[in-house]
Amino acid sequence: MSVAFVKEESAEAASETLLPDRPISPHPNLVTQAGLTALETQLAAARTAYEAANTIEDVNERRRQSAGPLRDLRYLAERVRTAQVMAEPTSNNTVAFGNTVTFSRDDGRVQTYRIVGEDEADPKAGTISYVAPVARLLMGKAVGDVVSMGGQELEIVSIS
Repeated sequence: MSVAFVKEESAEAASETLLPDRPISPHPNLVTQAGLTALETQLAAARTAYEAANTIEDVNERRRQSAGPLRDLRYLAERVRTAQVMAEPTSNNTVAFGNTVTFSRDDGRVQTYRIVGEDEADPKAGTISYVAPVARLLMGKAVGDVVSMGGQELEIVSIS
């Protein structure tokens, strides 16, 4: 249908409401129980925002306000649908999904991260994705093991 027959400010107004989908990772959607709960909470918030946007009378403003929540709804619904909840690690002998690992670097820095799913990863909060390069290097290693990354050696100090 031509824009001439639609109540639109312009063709640009229509195109600005068409947001591209958020990319879905090709990796398995492994999550902790807390990660699944967070995804479900985000999905509910996106649904609420979308429903609120749909109450706006002006069609152009409704499209603009609903575009983001609609995109998030599609993404989060897929992530919840494909989530594979991983059991908490039963051993601290080797680094596994869900463990918190502390390692020291050559330069003296000591870092601690919990290995979690992609959607729940937040390095500033102390969590990294299981597909992150450092996490992949550490998985399966034990306390005292040393791995090389980017010209540095990382030594595992503790696993919890």
